[in-house]
Amino acid sequence: MLPEIVDRRSIRAYLPQPVSRKDIETVLQAGALAPSAKNRQPWRFIVAIGTGKAAALAAMARGLEGEARRPLLPESAQFLSGAKRTLAVMEQAPAIIFVTNPLGRDPREALNTDERVSELCNAQSLGACLENMALQATALGLGSLWICDTYFAYDALREWIGRPGALAAAMALGYAAESPPPRPRKPLEELAEWRE
Repeated sequence: MLPEIVDRRSIRAYLPQPVSRKDIETVLQAGALAPSAKNRQPWRFIVAIGTGKAAALAAMARGLEGEARRPLLPESAQFLSGAKRTLAVMEQAPAIIFVTNPLGRDPREALNTDERVSELCNAQSLGACLENMALQATALGLGSLWICDTYFAYDALREWIGRPGALAAAMALGYAAESPPPRPRKPLEELAEWRE
């Protein structure tokens, strides 16, 4: 098994050391090489560093405040405090990569069956993209955190992004200031069923 798969961790504490543009581009290229349904490549990247990161985090903070008042995700309100902790992690990381789906739709939009299948295929493709990015970050000696809590600030971040499509996820990127142990995993015997 590849060491990057074994060694990858979700990093929630970062050193202030900046990440080089070359390393960020290598991570982005790894994401762009992911397989995608019908080769649609439903990803675009916005790299937020410096003042760009400050503007993105301000948008996320506004979105989280708005979510507390008028939720987009009312049944997920118990996870809002986790999204606020994620914002604190994002503030530490030298770079945040926002991954958008130019083919995506607003999550509130009703979909017909064909549109729903297309959204599911694109979501799987985006997952492969983000996993490639996380593994490449590990190979470069960087830490990363795949972030879905951006959905709690969806409208504010979409306004900051300012381009059509849907916000898929974000990834914090930087040098790890922690070495978390591996998280427990279910044994293969519980996960795999063999039919011969």
